Amino acid sequence: MSSFPEPEKIEREFFQNFVDFRGKRVLEIGCGDGRTMGYYANEAKWIVGIDNDRDELIAARKQLGDVPFIHGDAATLPFADSSFDLTILSWSL
Repeated sequence: MSSFPEPEKIEREFFQNFVDFRGKRVLEIGCGDGRTMGYYANEAKWIVGIDNDRDELIAARKQLGDVPFIHGDAATLPFADSSFDLTILSWSL
């Protein structure tokens, strides 16, 4: 048994304790299955997820429903400058 906390626990605690999502427009690049978006979805004003893996986006839509998800990558974001207050990138290559 390891004495180190699981990475997802650390990540969840970081998002919940150190990032203020209240009223923010948030873009999550590499959103995957939407797991991390669930940590802040209720606080943010608006969230959008983008990922280049279609299967992950299908899973994200099942988990978060009406959140806009876009198939794409960070190199060619389809948004105007200043569209978001906060951009999240975690566990992405």
